[in-house]
Amino acid sequence: MSYCVLTAEFAHETNTFNVVATDYQAFVRQGMYEGEAAISARGNANTELAGFLDLARKYNWNLVHTISTEAEPAGLVTRDAFDRITGKIIDKAKELGDHLDGVLLALHGAMVTDFSQDGEGELLERLRQVLPRGIPIAVTLDPHANVTAKMCEQADILISFKTYPHIDLRETAHHAGELLQQTMTGKIAPKTLLVRRPMLEEANAGRTDMGPMVEWIAEARAYEKTEGALAVSINGAFPNADIAEVGPTVLVTYNGDAAPHKAFAEQIADKMWENRANILNKFYTPEEAAHLAKTYEGERPLIIAEYADNPGAGGYGDATALLKALLDAKITNACFAPMVDPEIAALLTRSAVGDVVSLSLGGKMDPRFGGAPLQISAKLLHLSDGKLIGTGAQLGGLEFSFGPTAVIDVDGILVLVVSERSQLLDQQQFRAFGIEPTAHKIVVVKSMQHFRADFEQIAGQIIVCDSGALCTMDYAKIPYRNVPRPIYPLDQI
Repeated sequence: MSYCVLTAEFAHETNTFNVVATDYQAFVRQGMYEGEAAISARGNANTELAGFLDLARKYNWNLVHTISTEAEPAGLVTRDAFDRITGKIIDKAKELGDHLDGVLLALHGAMVTDFSQDGEGELLERLRQVLPRGIPIAVTLDPHANVTAKMCEQADILISFKTYPHIDLRETAHHAGELLQQTMTGKIAPKTLLVRRPMLEEANAGRTDMGPMVEWIAEARAYEKTEGALAVSINGAFPNADIAEVGPTVLVTYNGDAAPHKAFAEQIADKMWENRANILNKFYTPEEAAHLAKTYEGERPLIIAEYADNPGAGGYGDATALLKALLDAKITNACFAPMVDPEIAALLTRSAVGDVVSLSLGGKMDPRFGGAPLQISAKLLHLSDGKLIGTGAQLGGLEFSFGPTAVIDVDGILVLVVSERSQLLDQQQFRAFGIEPTAHKIVVVKSMQHFRADFEQIAGQIIVCDSGALCTMDYAKIPYRNVPRPIYPLDQI
């Protein structure tokens, strides 16, 4: 029997403290593909869609793909954007009607709209209202999801990636698809439960390359082999969402009696709670990071990750504190990316390569977070439309664009000035613009963890800087209003 399966990819990680609304055009700029165009653009890469297609070929599904789109993390998703994108999925479900056998969705799990704290729950609820009774829904999630009760009520299967950096997207899609196949054939009747602890975030943001999460993920994989346990997901959560259902969760998708699976989930959640102060990263101030850069003597580059200004978590990407500290320390032979400043990127397009220009760089969105604009003199080295094809573990084979982009030399530091916010996680994001990262003593990337998937292999040493930008680890500086209290670390529990 050939089953009809509806698929879609619709993702956003919403930083509710970011003042830039995520409108429809934000999704268009990042990439919006429908039907066969999505399959052509994303069907052969490390994407959930590629995993869905693998299962369709394996089981001879009639796969109907609606849309693939995501926007760079930023502020609240507008009702217009949400309704228009969700509408494409809902309309196709209505059109298929009784011919539909199952639904596979690639979501994020931390979408907040200007009318709902639970974007994914809202989407799933709307979908349930139009689906024929009993149609199973399987969902893949990012482990930085803030999973809600509604999400678990409306979907049968919820499975998060097990890696951070996220390199198992296609693999996770396989897992979800296999469970959907078993559900459509009547072999299982899955449900998903969740447990939560009163924390904004797991201590190490869920990183899986080292630390206690490595053991917990191993336990999850082992438990998935036990009777009735279909999938275990450990979510580090996304703390930059000021919502009621924030924080780390453990999910178990199961068949049969819930009791033993809830007990296992509670055990893992207890371990996260007990390790709430066990932070692996040492967060350096910009001045401390600059001092380490000044004294660094390694043969391979020192990678400085600017954690707090990560556009991949909704940071503005225009913080200047670290760059200022490096310039004050007279650091040279360094590259720095990105500095998000569309005004300066546009200005530089009116100059010629080789020109020396005076600029007011960065710090324009909110100087309280990460520093004021820098008054600099710089030499223009390169101009570009910002487009590239990724080569690393996450962007490999995918089209990407920073928008109009320039490379400037500021006293021996090559700075990538871009128009579109995005974190630095692929070496090609340097190389496409004439910067060879391995040729520099110091490499600064605005990213928290994803950069490690491609940059760890070239690093002599990696350090992490908290510049005080919007994604700072100093949560006391963030004006939370909606999170439940008491909650760690805002309150001592």
